Amino acid sequence: MDGSFNLATHLLDRHVDEGRGDRVAVHYGSSALTYADLQRQAHSVAAALTRLGVEPENRVVVCLPDCPAFLATYFGTLRIGAVPVLVNTYARPDDYLYYLNHSRAKVLVVHGTVLPRIREVADRLTWLRHLVVVQPDSDQPLDRHFPAPRLEGAAAYEDLVTPPARVPEPAPTSPDDMAFWMYSSGTTGRPKAVVHLHHDLLHFIPPHCQQVVGLGPQDKVFSTSKLFFSYGRNNSLDGPFLYGAQVILSPDRPEPGAVLDLLEEHRPTVFYSVPTFYAALLDYLHRTGRSVRLSFLRCCISAGEALPRAVFERWRERFGLAIFDGVGSTEVGAIYLSNRPDCLRPGSSGKILEGFEARLVGEEGRPVRVGEVGVLWVKNDGIFAGYWNDHHRTQACLAGEWFNTGDLFYQDEDGFYWYVGRADDLLKPSGLWVSPLEVEGVLLQHPAVREAAVVGALDEAGLEKPAAFVVLREGYQPGPGLEEELKNFVRQQLPSYKCPRWVHFATELPRTTTGKLQRYRLREALRAQPVGACL
Repeated sequence: MDGSFNLATHLLDRHVDEGRGDRVAVHYGSSALTYADLQRQAHSVAAALTRLGVEPENRVVVCLPDCPAFLATYFGTLRIGAVPVLVNTYARPDDYLYYLNHSRAKVLVVHGTVLPRIREVADRLTWLRHLVVVQPDSDQPLDRHFPAPRLEGAAAYEDLVTPPARVPEPAPTSPDDMAFWMYSSGTTGRPKAVVHLHHDLLHFIPPHCQQVVGLGPQDKVFSTSKLFFSYGRNNSLDGPFLYGAQVILSPDRPEPGAVLDLLEEHRPTVFYSVPTFYAALLDYLHRTGRSVRLSFLRCCISAGEALPRAVFERWRERFGLAIFDGVGSTEVGAIYLSNRPDCLRPGSSGKILEGFEARLVGEEGRPVRVGEVGVLWVKNDGIFAGYWNDHHRTQACLAGEWFNTGDLFYQDEDGFYWYVGRADDLLKPSGLWVSPLEVEGVLLQHPAVREAAVVGALDEAGLEKPAAFVVLREGYQPGPGLEEELKNFVRQQLPSYKCPRWVHFATELPRTTTGKLQRYRLREALRAQPVGACL
């Protein structure tokens, strides 16, 4: 791609320029915004940021729930060549201190409900100059006192975003200029700032949208995963605005009853969620006896973690709909492995999508045979440029055009990929490798089990054995009898060395804010307990 290319004009202004400005772009509560409505808001944001002195490549941290202001800020920032940095509204004060100082952001656009957590670390912010607050209640006056050392002003979003006298022209960014950042939600360690370029989306989004969803202007999309997650951004921004579809936004944390209400009200055609929430919806319906029909849906997508076959089967039995499970990452940009309508194998991660290349690598970089486990490497021109200010970790996962995902898979004779786990998640009891996912998949087939996680624990002799953590469905009580029943249930389907030596009953499993299981926290909990103790 030669010449200038600005992602904001391609995703938003293009639709207005080509005569689609009066089409609905966003459903938010009882209101609907057209592409032209959203364009006017984005242009106002661009003008406001310019007045604040934001220049090309300056970072603007966006800390907002799913709402029109999020989209307008994202597109307005990109329009002037600045870099939106999307961060989690559920994070802790120390996380915000890290995001703001590490990114050296000049402006923070933040929701009023998050502001108290920012205030806790305000005196340690070394780069922030301007604070823009989206008030949850526009009638509530903004407390402009904010003790950040370099802060020049705090303003209400509504006061800044007024129709400008002049709309800034789109910055003549090149395809290789920085477009946006996302902080990776790793299960350990500090998050990494993943840098994507203006042209990346044109390479990483079409394979999934075309080959799995068949996304088009006739579609209406809803995602339980939020815009500040990579998966949520793909679902509610990248895909819909590339293909001129409609998106439904909700600022609230997803709860089964509320999500079903929203689905029945807005009747989307495409639904994106994660395995844990699909299971939660099914459990809610079983528990409440609520009658729901989802005949308006034509496509259900899952990603974020492996979709257990038991959840797939329960969903298909209940609604007659398949869930197309896929694998993506913040660094790759979007889903690159997926099941699809013409190519479906429940329990697998599907096949590599056209537009991506994949290879499985074993020890010393050698290719693996069919059925043999290897680390997945992926290639696509939309893969991230690197981690900001993190040369060594960038070098560790990029080799030329290839990205080392760090995920272990094997490929069957038909070309389907099967997720085994991360390398440090595997167990080796009795000298034989065990994938926690295989054991968890069996446990989830038991009617008492809502969630399950398996990690390694040391027995009295110091040998590693599988330990299971189980969250029970409503109506079941933990106890020694159920523990033995679950062990026997696994033993009937898997070799004995894969059977959990211990079953710990828990009220919930530790997860990141993106829903990824934090196995290291389970291992830490076991180290703090006597062998065989129940948590």
